[in-house]
Amino acid sequence: MSRRSQLLKGVLEGCILAIINQQPTYGYELSVKLLEFGLSDVSEGSIYPILLRLQKEELIKGTMQKSEFGPKRKYYHLTDLGQEALAEFTHQWNSIKTPVDSILTKGGEKE
Repeated sequence: MSRRSQLLKGVLEGCILAIINQQPTYGYELSVKLLEFGLSDVSEGSIYPILLRLQKEELIKGTMQKSEFGPKRKYYHLTDLGQEALAEFTHQWNSIKTPVDSILTKGGEKE
């Protein structure tokens, strides 16, 4: 597994929660949005197991809705627990991102 894949695996769940938080989203649409944000190496095959796990953990809920272009689709939305999980992910991400960015930009030298 590449380093990028390992890093992405750790943050993909939070990214999915953040996208679903913006508006109810179905699986394929999630993969398209991730691609639009530059995460081109995330396959649909890796998204659906995450969606199933998030549903089992009651962080998201799926509802079948009519589609303008074919069969019904399962749209996911965040539950209250999902909102809390997203807030926690954001907090944890920021607590890691800031020092890592600082280390990378300053080459490990503290001011």
